[in-house]
Amino acid sequence: MCKELGECVNLLFLDCRGIWELWSHVFPRFSALRVMLGLRLGGIREEAMKIWQAVPQKILLSFLWRERNRDTFVDYWVNGNMLTKDMATQIFKILKQPDLKYLTQDDFKPLLRELLATHPGLEFLQSTPEFQERYAETVIYRIFYYVNRSDNGHLTLRELKRGNLIAAMLHADEEEDINKVLRYFSYEHFYVIYCKFWELDTDHDFLIDKENLIRYGNHALTYRIVDRIFSQVPRKFNSKVEGKMGYEDFVYFILSEEDKSSEPSLEYWFKCIDLDGNGVLTRNELQFFYEEQLHRMECMAQEPVLFEDILCQIVDMIGPENESYLTLRDLKGSRLSGSVFNILFNLNKFMAFETRDPFLIRQERENPTLTEWDRFAHREYIRLSMEEDAEDASNGSADVWDESLEAPF
Repeated sequence: MCKELGECVNLLFLDCRGIWELWSHVFPRFSALRVMLGLRLGGIREEAMKIWQAVPQKILLSFLWRERNRDTFVDYWVNGNMLTKDMATQIFKILKQPDLKYLTQDDFKPLLRELLATHPGLEFLQSTPEFQERYAETVIYRIFYYVNRSDNGHLTLRELKRGNLIAAMLHADEEEDINKVLRYFSYEHFYVIYCKFWELDTDHDFLIDKENLIRYGNHALTYRIVDRIFSQVPRKFNSKVEGKMGYEDFVYFILSEEDKSSEPSLEYWFKCIDLDGNGVLTRNELQFFYEEQLHRMECMAQEPVLFEDILCQIVDMIGPENESYLTLRDLKGSRLSGSVFNILFNLNKFMAFETRDPFLIRQERENPTLTEWDRFAHREYIRLSMEEDAEDASNGSADVWDESLEAPF
């Protein structure tokens, strides 16, 4: 190996220029989990600690180091055979509680604290701990919405491996602009979610009721679909106050409402429309929800579209195996499923779909990798930023946050 000096641990891992050039190529390939490079020393504990100190510490690495002392760390990785496991299993075992076989939301809190403390793209939040907490909560809710497909609060290793969370974590570890990490960690996405909630929560008790939610999207939703949401059919509320939706419940709602192409969203709205819970959407169920849409069109002097025509349109859009009903499988197999739900209970989006806005069509073609949620969050962030700038100009103040939590601006 090295020809400059006699080979020893210090030389091979700390002092040799040639070896460090080699490590400089190896380290980036392992990103946040590059810690394992120094732990092959096994029992040489004192030297292993020197190597450990030389390894760059980033998000997951730094979190793990702060949670475990050095001797325990070496014992954990070497004697626990962590070096032989794939990255998903390593992360899973690091985060979970020793006596559990799944991850809970609390298991992600130390990781988010470390991200907030070390990521340059979130440094500006360090003076507002209240919003650091809200950001962390929102990220965790988003993770469980997409990754915990069983929706039981117990995120399994299988779910972790099937999802895209690890790729997003590595992206956040490498990318200094946190807003470019669209999956889960974007600050702009958090800002949009929180501000939309704040706009509806008029008394700022961090709870919203039916009358609050009916105002969402400029009164876009029907009363019937809001009733179904508050009946907790699509998802049981975590709010402890009867008849009220908490912030976590709202996060699940807004992600479902603004990206009806995702599987969690399709399952959410399917449960809402499936009145008898038999796993199929019948003509009568579709008509029940469309009746209110039809009435709203008549009240707005819009040319009404009769249900018979709508039903034919839906069948053509989805192409179900049996034309007498729709199944969740039918909906997941069609790219137009989201539009079907908009036809049934979101008048604004139904009208936009009917007019086929050429601007939106061009946007989709130019950025096919962006999801409906990504596009919505981008538009809303620009709108909110412009409103905030106008408000600051009128008040003669550039303050962004009110630390008393009186407003999110």
